[in-house]
Amino acid sequence: MVSAVLLAAGSGTRLGLGPKALLPFNGAPLIEHIAGVLAGGGCSRVIVVLGAESRRVRATANLAGTHVLTNPDWETGMGSSFRAGTAEALRLAPEEPVLVALSDQPGLSVQTVARLISRGAPARVSCAGYRLENGKLKRGHPVLFAPQLARAAAAGARGDSGARTFLAAHPGLVDLVECGSEPESLDIDTPADLVLLETPLPGSGSVNGKGD
Repeated sequence: MVSAVLLAAGSGTRLGLGPKALLPFNGAPLIEHIAGVLAGGGCSRVIVVLGAESRRVRATANLAGTHVLTNPDWETGMGSSFRAGTAEALRLAPEEPVLVALSDQPGLSVQTVARLISRGAPARVSCAGYRLENGKLKRGHPVLFAPQLARAAAAGARGDSGARTFLAAHPGLVDLVECGSEPESLDIDTPADLVLLETPLPGSGSVNGKGD
């Protein structure tokens, strides 16, 4: 049993198209697709953390079956959404690991989520690793935390760093799990990244985790 925290509070300022959660992908808002991938990959619950234009996101995206909360401090950065989502996940299921995912990673697949969950271990952090052309693994999202480590990572999250500070301070607790190739790890930040929405990657799943 794993709780997923889907971070979707940003305003998409650099992209300039409003919340990235509402970008169209596979015929639906991107946030619907990612929530479905998380459920399809084996997460027992999906906690969606909204912020910017939360009412519009709720009204536009079908988030039935997820647990939705709004972070009133979303403008302070991703760290506050990480804290809020993790606190809610641990309130609902104190003993369950917490998988943290981003709402702007269209290449995320059910296979990656399932593999990460299968490799989770007590008192460890498992990060998705994506193979670069040079053969090295690049650390990315999602990140799976044992419950006590999720609590510790969230406590120190500030600004836009999320769990980065915690992971950098405790490298000995982190396992890198190979999950795919670099394109699957990419997120959407600028207009140049919109091409990621045009060609769904094989195995990326679909809305509600039902497959393509």
